Order: sequence, then structure tokens, then C-alpha cells
Amino acid sequence: MTKVLVIDDEAPIRLLCRVNLEAEGMDVLEAADGPSGLDQARTEGPDVILLDVMMPRLDGWRVAEELLLDRATSRIPIVFLTARAEFRDRARGLDIGGVDYVTKPFNPLELAPLVEDVLARVERGEREELRHEKLAELRALMEED
Repeated sequence: MTKVLVIDDEAPIRLLCRVNLEAEGMDVLEAADGPSGLDQARTEGPDVILLDVMMPRLDGWRVAEELLLDRATSRIPIVFLTARAEFRDRARGLDIGGVDYVTKPFNPLELAPLVEDVLARVERGEREELRHEKLAELRALMEED
């Protein structure tokens, strides 16, 4: 069973993720802030993390950096799930090491397929290719503006 850790300070967002991911047979863990998210990532070993950026105490950028520096959590794919929609924020999330960047509001029905696709690609060894594709998509969007 796929284990997903949702780190977000907004309870309604965590619930929305939980309901939609559990409906697709996934096990969902929740953390309401960065420090507890780091603890759960280290103790529970989720398959993927959905990470908000704007949180009190420890923001998502720092959480991602700490996860990627820790040998125990560095291989867990991170999908940013945030209201920060500017190009520079999206680029920062991918540059830090996130494999995808989803902006709020999002379609909750697309979460499970996204998680499944990310995990399948990471299992095939396409983690960096996935990040580069997302960066290329971002560059193309920037050129359109």
C-alpha cells in the first residue's frame, strides 16, 4: 500500500488529500507543521510527501532541504502542494529537489494519479528526468508570458 505524508498547516487541505487518496487505496499520514512533518518522514518512511510551502515555525522550503540532506529521507519524492504560484517559487521548489509542484486550488481527483505517476517514474529511475521535464514546462510557460 502506498504511504503518503501530507505536510500542511491547513486542516481542510489535509482532509481533502486524505479523503481522495484513501479512496484510491493509499495510506495517508498527516502533519500540521514542518517539525512534525520531519519527524513523521523519519519515523514512518512514506513513499511520497505532499508538502505545503507557507507554514509557521518551519516553512516547506526548509523542510524539503532538511529531508533531502538526511540519508534516511533523501530518496522520498517531494511534491510541493502550495498556493505559491509565481514562477520563481515553482522554480525554487524544483531546484531544491522537488519532483513536482502543484498550486492551490487544485483538483483533488488528480492527486492519486499524480502520486502514482511520480512513484512509477521514480521506481524506473526517472526522478531527475521528471524534475527536468517540470523545469522545461516552467521555462516554456515563462516564455509565453
